[in-house]
Amino acid sequence: MSKGPISQFIQHHYRHFNAAALVDAAKGYETHLLEGGKMMVTLAGAMSTAELGVSLAEMIRQDKIHIISCTGANLEEDIMNLVAHSHYRRIPNYRDLTPEQEFELLEKGLNRVTDTCIPEEEAFRKIQQHIAKLWKDADAAGERYFPHEFMYKLLLSKVMEEGYEIDPKDSWMVAAAEKNLPIVVGGWEDSTMGNIFASYVIKNEMKATTMKSGIEYMVWLADWYRQNSGGKGVGFFQIGGGIAGDFPICVVPMMYQDLEWHDVPFWSYFCQISDSTTSYGSYSGAVPNEKITWGKLDIHTPKFIVESDATIVAPLIFAYLLGW
Repeated sequence: MSKGPISQFIQHHYRHFNAAALVDAAKGYETHLLEGGKMMVTLAGAMSTAELGVSLAEMIRQDKIHIISCTGANLEEDIMNLVAHSHYRRIPNYRDLTPEQEFELLEKGLNRVTDTCIPEEEAFRKIQQHIAKLWKDADAAGERYFPHEFMYKLLLSKVMEEGYEIDPKDSWMVAAAEKNLPIVVGGWEDSTMGNIFASYVIKNEMKATTMKSGIEYMVWLADWYRQNSGGKGVGFFQIGGGIAGDFPICVVPMMYQDLEWHDVPFWSYFCQISDSTTSYGSYSGAVPNEKITWGKLDIHTPKFIVESDATIVAPLIFAYLLGW
């Protein structure tokens, strides 16, 4: 693939330190795909609210991502941005806000994520009225689905399409739904929609079992990994830390150590983008070599760590892979 101006700029200027690590990671990812490997991308933090979909969606469309692990927040916040973008409010001086000013944002229904406020009424409630119907219909029919499957049903029904406020090509969830891309969401309950679902269960309006669980995600992932880890294997591209990364990477030691399936390949590429300081006991701050001791990575697995802001680094690596 001939490289465009962004890729050329990266190769010419990014020569040392974290900049060089970015280039090495991008080239390693590209080589992994060229040799027939598959790639998992994990999304922690607020990557959807950071509008990573502008580049991530095209990565999905071009088959450069084969499975995603994300937090419940990232699963829903891409759709929130899709239907409520004009109501978001940016606060560049967020570091200067007093507690009283923060409370004023709450009273206005503006939930702040760093410099961006998500509008509760336009985002949460607009989705709730449609997704709750899907939940209740499934509950009444005795059907059960994963959280992302309900979201896919919502998007593919196009019931909200007239209200889209951004170009849907910039929504990674739309791209994923159209591809029926595999997604795992560990700890989905820790999200706005997870909280809303729990409220319906507490009110006895639906059963908790209508939503498939994290354990079922892990069981499903074990089967997916077994089917897709032949040949070059599956790589692991981790954006941030937390459960989005730690949940899926554990599927390999689970199969090897707990199921005693000794023919399970290690993850065959690993990159982590994180600005977390290497520290004691922190998953986000753990260097890749620590994962060797847990049976996640092999001695020879290509390993990269870019210690920088993922909202800067990830789009540049994706741009390189897309030849931009």
